Amino acid sequence: MARPELWQDPGRAQETLKEEARIRRELETFTQFEGELEEIQLLLNLAEEEKDLAEGEALSLRLEKVRSQMAEAEMARTLPPEDNRNAIFSVNAGAGGTDAQDWAEMLLRMYLRWAERRGFRVEILDRTPGEEAGIKSATVAVSGENVYGFLKAEIGVHRLVRLSRFDFNQRRHTSFAAVFVYPEVQDEQEIIIEEKDLRVETFRAGGHGGQNVNKVSSAVRVYHLPTGMVVTCQNERSQYQNRIIALRILKSRLLEQKRQAEEAEKEKLYQKQKSIAWGSQIRSYILHPYHLVKDHRTEWETSAVDKVLDGDLDGLIRDYLLKH
Repeated sequence: MARPELWQDPGRAQETLKEEARIRRELETFTQFEGELEEIQLLLNLAEEEKDLAEGEALSLRLEKVRSQMAEAEMARTLPPEDNRNAIFSVNAGAGGTDAQDWAEMLLRMYLRWAERRGFRVEILDRTPGEEAGIKSATVAVSGENVYGFLKAEIGVHRLVRLSRFDFNQRRHTSFAAVFVYPEVQDEQEIIIEEKDLRVETFRAGGHGGQNVNKVSSAVRVYHLPTGMVVTCQNERSQYQNRIIALRILKSRLLEQKRQAEEAEKEKLYQKQKSIAWGSQIRSYILHPYHLVKDHRTEWETSAVDKVLDGDLDGLIRDYLLKH
């Protein structure tokens, strides 16, 4: 029978049911781990008795996989309940010209591959191409369990050092791009935006596209007057659709601002970023004269740069979350 106090507060009831479901999933997961470890131990004992080296090696690999899964489950368990949200993230090219715009596109691909590896659903909300290559910016919605909790580890400036693809003399260039992450609003009543607080402009969409592009003013730019936030969307073919997506992004940014204020942060998330240039990076990706990815917040590093750029981010994210 349902608890009477929950009927009086539907919002509380929904949160309570979500929390109970989360705890049940955690118990099931750790019970599964316990059973698998017992099975591996039993099989290892048998392999040892029979001196079966091949089976022993296979079981050792299986054990390492289970340990990795357990570490990830433990990491997810440490996330606060409010981090179990979908997320909206954006990648913005910084200092470095065409190289930086190309770098921003590389970062976007990295996150899309990471989401694909995890089975998360992605939706590109806005994408502004660069003048010659890459992108100036892109905004993407990612849906799945604990997405915001994981992706918040990526907030900051990312630096790339490599031999430029766009320099005829093949000189080494340093490029910068910034990543912002916002929790997606789950309840329309969570963030209410007054129409009087908005100024909406329309303009012609740029870049490659269908017949609508550069002919009809379908792109939308929304200004939130009280905060000074500006959101642009030009991905959809209609003004109406672009406006809906822009407001969706704006609500997520306002929600993150609200959360930061409640946590007594001295700066709001969208003001935290320094200039997207020297001295402000959270992570460096070096492709020349050697290969290295290093997170400057945790000192975690690896020489497997290609794997990281192909979406293998779990080690970086796990280390950051466990230390913060």
